[in-house]
Amino acid sequence: MKKFKRLGVVLSAILVTGSLQACGLVENSQIQEKNVAAAAETKTKPKNVIMLVGDGMGIGQVGLAGVLENGKDGRLFMESLPNVALMHTSSANNIVTDSAAAGTALATGVKTNNGMIGVDPEGVPVDSLLDKFKNSGKKVGVVTNHPLTDATPGAFVGSTADRWTGNEDLARQILENKVDVALGGGGKYFKPEKQNGVNLVDSFKEEGYTIVSNKEELKNASGDKLLGLFNDSYMNYVIDRDDISSQEPSLSEMFNGAINVLNKGKKGFFLMLEGGRIDHAAHGSDATGIWKETIEFDNAVKTAVEWAKKDGNTLVVVVADHETNGISVTESMKTEELKGISVSPEFMAKKLVKDPSTNSYTPGSVISVFKEYAGIDLTDHEVSTFLSKIKDQSGTIYPENVVSWIMGSMIAEYYKVGVVSLDVVLSSPTTAGHTANMIPVFAYGPSSEKFEGVLDNIDIPKIITEISKIKN
Repeated sequence: MKKFKRLGVVLSAILVTGSLQACGLVENSQIQEKNVAAAAETKTKPKNVIMLVGDGMGIGQVGLAGVLENGKDGRLFMESLPNVALMHTSSANNIVTDSAAAGTALATGVKTNNGMIGVDPEGVPVDSLLDKFKNSGKKVGVVTNHPLTDATPGAFVGSTADRWTGNEDLARQILENKVDVALGGGGKYFKPEKQNGVNLVDSFKEEGYTIVSNKEELKNASGDKLLGLFNDSYMNYVIDRDDISSQEPSLSEMFNGAINVLNKGKKGFFLMLEGGRIDHAAHGSDATGIWKETIEFDNAVKTAVEWAKKDGNTLVVVVADHETNGISVTESMKTEELKGISVSPEFMAKKLVKDPSTNSYTPGSVISVFKEYAGIDLTDHEVSTFLSKIKDQSGTIYPENVVSWIMGSMIAEYYKVGVVSLDVVLSSPTTAGHTANMIPVFAYGPSSEKFEGVLDNIDIPKIITEISKIKN
């Protein structure tokens, strides 16, 4: 009876006022709708975003790594993520992008010209995802096994109209833009010799950064801001680290070190992690190196996704800036022989012996290096061919990295790996063998279903900005 009596009072109030507001039903309804909307936004709006970039990692690199790691039906962890798309990668002025323009597109949603970082084609700086997340009160970080001032990390932390002369500026911009975590190589750009006599690392210390230089220091690091410089230049290839007793951390270890700091932010964080040396291995037609570097990156993807699953409110996006060297698995590829190679062509090139009297390498060292490290018995004709390729038109030996590309292309040809020809690589003035092949995109977490279909590189940051509800 009490229930019916209350109902009668409510109906009377409605009749008297002619409005539901008299009994508060509209207000309650609005509150309920607002709560439902808030719950829906919590479900689809990620608190944290992790973007993982495999530099130079196209479908061919993913496939090659899967085959060498797990056999004919091998699959990488990233392939298990629930949302998949394809992405075009052209720059503003070229159908084939370089890493600077590609990194800028992924960081800012703006296409620029090859060679430019964090600026539009007119050279005007544009905000990156890192800037936007930082301005919204979130912590931000970059992790790479390239120099921190290189193309992709550079596009997130700052801007320069010329990637080849802007490393020193970008090192300073990491500090100026208050990046909470920066882990990678490129330590030489922070030294007094490159900073007009100023030790930039000391400047980071004064601003409260913990400074680390090896994996043990990283593991034990504490504090709210972190700078890790693990190599003066590029961090070493995974395949070479045991041979040189490297104390550099893995990408997964750097991810964990970064998360320990970034996850202290109450409003969430944005992290960009780059597996940069996939690209370099591909430039060198180094199938074994591509395999090892891609697995290193895939392990970091797995580490990130497992962390995101526990967190429950983190979006993970796996992407690449471009494809390098048209890598493919062929029917005749000699898988077991490739798996038997234990060092990079870059390591091999350092073992060649120069003969001052001929301004070349000694034939004997060429023969022994190919035999010991690649398992290849070169003929006299092949040795002569190699020695004819390692000099430019003036008769000067190419830099060591180009010599390693020549060695890698010979090894790839010998073991039947699908690659772009060396002539094409050396005649590509701004990309040295990049292609316009589409690359894969994988995503997991809140609103990851937005990453589907065929996308363009500038779509990636725009989607992240939209679903994260941060200001443009």
